[in-house]
Amino acid sequence: MCTYSPSVYTFYTSLGFASYDAPRAAGIRMNRLTPDSDDSRFIRRVVLTIVIVAVVAAIYKAGDLLILAFGSMLGAIVIHAIADLYRDHLRVPRKPALGLGIATVLGIIAFLVWLFGVQFRSQVNVLIAQTPALLDQLAAYLSQSAVGAKLVDAVQQAYAGSKVAQDVGGLVTGAGELVLNCLLLLVGALFFAADPKVYERGFLLLIPRSKRAAVEDALFDVGSTLRLWLGSSLILMTTMGFLVGIGLWLSGVPSAAALGLLAGLSEFIPYIGPTAAMIPALGLAATQGTSSIVGTLVTYAVVRLVQTNFITPYVQNRVISIPPAITVFAIIGIGTIFGLFGLFFSAALLVVIFTLVRSLYLREVLGEDIPRTVHRTLLGPDLTPRPPADDL
Repeated sequence: MCTYSPSVYTFYTSLGFASYDAPRAAGIRMNRLTPDSDDSRFIRRVVLTIVIVAVVAAIYKAGDLLILAFGSMLGAIVIHAIADLYRDHLRVPRKPALGLGIATVLGIIAFLVWLFGVQFRSQVNVLIAQTPALLDQLAAYLSQSAVGAKLVDAVQQAYAGSKVAQDVGGLVTGAGELVLNCLLLLVGALFFAADPKVYERGFLLLIPRSKRAAVEDALFDVGSTLRLWLGSSLILMTTMGFLVGIGLWLSGVPSAAALGLLAGLSEFIPYIGPTAAMIPALGLAATQGTSSIVGTLVTYAVVRLVQTNFITPYVQNRVISIPPAITVFAIIGIGTIFGLFGLFFSAALLVVIFTLVRSLYLREVLGEDIPRTVHRTLLGPDLTPRPPADDL
């Protein structure tokens, strides 16, 4: 066995080489290409940083495709939720129930296309034709004051530089691409719904065995939370559309049915969607006089008051309660990065992120007592105690 003298190490350290390797100083042959432990840690950090940057860049470049894939997963969840209704209430076997779920979703899509394309065609055409002029009138009215002019300039600059503006501007010329993306989303949903376990098992194989159970539980939480959130969103969208449509009709606003349906669909994008849907309603109300404008404002105020104080706390907050400020800024950020489709699915994506933080970080890493989603219900009482109100 080779030994070295402590005096050799002392000699080199006295010269200032405190990190000099004592065996190397004693003449023991070392592999000069093998990095020491400090270099290895530095190299691992550099490689990890490069991988993270590459993944973020890939997500940004392939953002449209990833959002479509996420939308397809949401569609598959909807199909399975409807299929479970057939199985639970009508005792339909699994595969026929899945077929009925697919047929129901296709029927709903066909009904909406027929509703907008046939029944509400004239009303939708009025909205499309008058919305640009109404926005110009609103901008001109706000620009009469110094504060309003700065607000209009800020909104126009922010909108002009966003990816959403590019997508909206390309809707007319790229209608074919939009239809193709919708078809791709639908086909993807059918494939995901046909055999979701294949994709789940494939993803879990990429996870180390020691972490696989925790990730599997987190995936279960995400799927269950999304299903409950979609159900609660459907309730909110239905009540929003019905109440707004009735209120606008009583206020004498043209195209009240189309505006009500638009308001209901816009509820899928919390806060931002209903606010944007109110703009064409106010514009059309302005063509009827002051009473219609006041009626429109009262309608949206009352509906929002009812939603916020009676419906949302009882329905959606039982599923997942995300602070409003986080919701608004997250939706804007996701829409800015991923464009129009990203804006549409931003609330659902935020639910996924929030659930993963609860399941993987708070429960698995910090050891917090976070119940699994199986213990939460949409309308009935919870099966287990919920965490304190100040928890996520």
